[in-house]
Amino acid sequence: MKPEECHYLTTGQLAKQTGVTLRTLRYYDKIGLLKPTQYNHASVRHYSKEDVAQLQKIQMLKYIGLSLTEIRQFILDDTAPEQDLRSSLKLQREIIQYKISHMQYVSKAIEEALGMVDEQGQEVDWKGLADIIQTIHKEKDWGEQYHNAVRLQARIRLYDQFSWNRKGWHSWFFEHLGTVPNLKVLELGCGDAALWRRNANLIPETWNITLTDLSVGMLEEARMSLGMHSERFRFQIADAQEIPFHENEFDIVIANHMLYHVLNINQAVSEMHRVLKPGGCLYASTMSKSHLKEIEQLTQAFDPQIQVLDPVMERFELDNGKETLQASFTEIEQIRFEDYMMIDDEQPLIHYITSTPMNARKILIGAKLDQFTTYLRSKITDNEKIYITKDSGFFLARKKG
Repeated sequence: MKPEECHYLTTGQLAKQTGVTLRTLRYYDKIGLLKPTQYNHASVRHYSKEDVAQLQKIQMLKYIGLSLTEIRQFILDDTAPEQDLRSSLKLQREIIQYKISHMQYVSKAIEEALGMVDEQGQEVDWKGLADIIQTIHKEKDWGEQYHNAVRLQARIRLYDQFSWNRKGWHSWFFEHLGTVPNLKVLELGCGDAALWRRNANLIPETWNITLTDLSVGMLEEARMSLGMHSERFRFQIADAQEIPFHENEFDIVIANHMLYHVLNINQAVSEMHRVLKPGGCLYASTMSKSHLKEIEQLTQAFDPQIQVLDPVMERFELDNGKETLQASFTEIEQIRFEDYMMIDDEQPLIHYITSTPMNARKILIGAKLDQFTTYLRSKITDNEKIYITKDSGFFLARKKG
């Protein structure tokens, strides 16, 4: 064996070490799912460490329920730069934990149905069975879940790697909620509950917290992402325009980067004021129009057709939000999060740009992506770093006592 071949595994060696059959490895090669890094003079496949990492990812995606066709398409469509192994494994762990939480949720529904059967004998409880079926049907599209997780991780990694303020948004925002005991807290549009997941060990034990969202699926995702901490929370479907709670019920209401999505913002603000106790506080966070403006400027200069940032944010932002809140609140304070980014590597920036829900990831593919990479690299070479504005914060509005 040549010295350079010592760094590779043959198909037989890879099969022996991983338990994946020779037939499977050859089939993966045939369909282009896992191509070996090289073939030697005798056409023997040689797999590198990177190939082994790719095989691990393929097997994990199979485990959570994706077909080989879905996995192959996912790998072919992924135009983002390859993640480092640690980040990739952390992401895979997160998806597996989501799946475990969902299975536990299904198991709990079955346990409840068993309890009804024990109480009522063999008589069929139609509602109990219907609830189990509905719970099972909440099973995620795990391919889309993985896609979304990859994109979210891309955005988080850019912030983590290049942000000047090392505290991070979620820690900073949570600190402003305070630690007064025995509070009743409502979050509207909780999304995946990131605020609570990332501060799980800091939440006062005596807080009574209700998380709401318009989407049943998003509430389920919030429940799963919180894992063992989910028992501390109440989850409920709710529309911010018609909050299903009594007047003067909550000490704190949180609208974290969500008001700009609400159809009738004024109605939602009125509702939040209604459910707050006298002296209670609304924490409504958003960004300004300057937030990440350089990213949009860079991509527009390259191709005016590319969109990265969602303009919906402009409906409720730091420059007009106070005026909106004044329809219901008189005591309003604006608190800004001081931060910016200095980027000296084009790849994480490209990963971010192609992770947003706008059209960038559809345009920046193939030769176009190569051209854009060269374009950003030249910008960094000319300026050493690319400065990116970050301008976010929240309005603290207090209901009169």
